[in-house]
Amino acid sequence: MVSRHSYQSDPIIEQFLDETWSIHGLSDNTLSAYRTDLRHLDKFLQQQKTSLQAVELTDLQDFIAHRTEIGTSKNSQARMRSSMRRFYLFLLQKKLIQKDPTALLGKTKLDARIPKSLTEEEVEQLLSTPSDDDVIEARDKAMLELLYATGLRVTELVSLTIEQVSLRQGVIRIVGKGGKERLVPLGEVAGEQLEQYLNLVRHELVDTASSDVLFPSRRGRQMTRQAFWHRIKHYALKANIQSELSPHTLRHAFATHLLNHGADLRVVQLLLGHSDLSTTQIYTHVAKARLQELHAQHHPRG
Repeated sequence: MVSRHSYQSDPIIEQFLDETWSIHGLSDNTLSAYRTDLRHLDKFLQQQKTSLQAVELTDLQDFIAHRTEIGTSKNSQARMRSSMRRFYLFLLQKKLIQKDPTALLGKTKLDARIPKSLTEEEVEQLLSTPSDDDVIEARDKAMLELLYATGLRVTELVSLTIEQVSLRQGVIRIVGKGGKERLVPLGEVAGEQLEQYLNLVRHELVDTASSDVLFPSRRGRQMTRQAFWHRIKHYALKANIQSELSPHTLRHAFATHLLNHGADLRVVQLLLGHSDLSTTQIYTHVAKARLQELHAQHHPRG
């Protein structure tokens, strides 16, 4: 058995990642997920005395069974299968293998998972918690308002630059997954909060000539998504919000609240940057549940 310290990953993994990035422009998060999945597979195959290029369908099935046994979630398994399919298609195109071992690999059946969201009242509590009198909290307030107003991913939020924002037109230009661009309206409240932040606060955090990061950290650098996630949890605790949170809670709230107020599903899809409408449709379950609750409360025969 290969020990944890003697494992050496197959160089073909990095070649695959480099070429996939250069051709498709995938995000760092996606590439990191591919690397993790393929290294798990590579290590498992080495322990079975075989290799990535010599693999058979039964080897992949054994690997999936192994990951299931150690408690890998269905979502992670689905992503893992996607990583393997893309990797072996690459090997096939490079003529490094004769046939695709994933061709007969089944799909992981995912449970319809309804995203955790917040009520409109809870969002109001959260957004009103940061103080305008503290530089860091004023920055965070602008970030939270922008997050809720636009439905951005946290990664998209923390990587925003000054040039991506047009206060005059009231939009921001987002470069999302796969390098795809979309324009998202700011909304009146978020626009005002952002303008106030840019005029009164940002220069306290960074020399405007030295950085174009929209929301710099205390050190004047781009924040990590983990750092901002900690800030969200901090304000939720102060606001006494009991609902379960995730880094995308305000993104989920953005989508759910739009649908609750009658927004078209395809419009929400465009705003969120989803390439597939089915990804957006999960929010209709949340909106439907809310409508049923309102019907039960207010209809005379509810």
